Amino acid sequence: MADIHYMTQEGLDKLKKDLAEALAQRPVISAAIAEAREKGDLSENAEYDAAREAQGLLEVKIAKLKDLVANAKIIDESQVSTDKVQMLNKVKVENLSMKQVMEFTIVGETEADFAHGKLAATTPIAKALLGHSKGDVVDAQVPSGVIKFKILDISI
Repeated sequence: MADIHYMTQEGLDKLKKDLAEALAQRPVISAAIAEAREKGDLSENAEYDAAREAQGLLEVKIAKLKDLVANAKIIDESQVSTDKVQMLNKVKVENLSMKQVMEFTIVGETEADFAHGKLAATTPIAKALLGHSKGDVVDAQVPSGVIKFKILDISI
């Protein structure tokens, strides 16, 4: 069974655009393969090998994007509340061991971008926070051990 990929409408639109761009590359790579094939002996033709490899990578990318689009579940932002931490919430937490305050938005895996404060719901920290309320202290099991977080605020 295929995994459901939760995302915003904006995230789905970006994936569809990426898929369209990848599909548009198919004829370009096919032409490169045909051109390399015309140059003779394929056993010693580096251009042909490179073009075939590029084609393989492109097909893998297209298959992945098609899967993401086909199994996307759009999260209705109007239905998101701030009672408990859930997808699309902006969560302000304090790392109790480091006394450091952090803020991030919990998003689907395809939209994650830690540098821009977007944390994938599949990460250990997000998993620990999901379902908890403001004021709760949660334990996140990360590779380096357990980190305690206090939820300071939940917003949209």
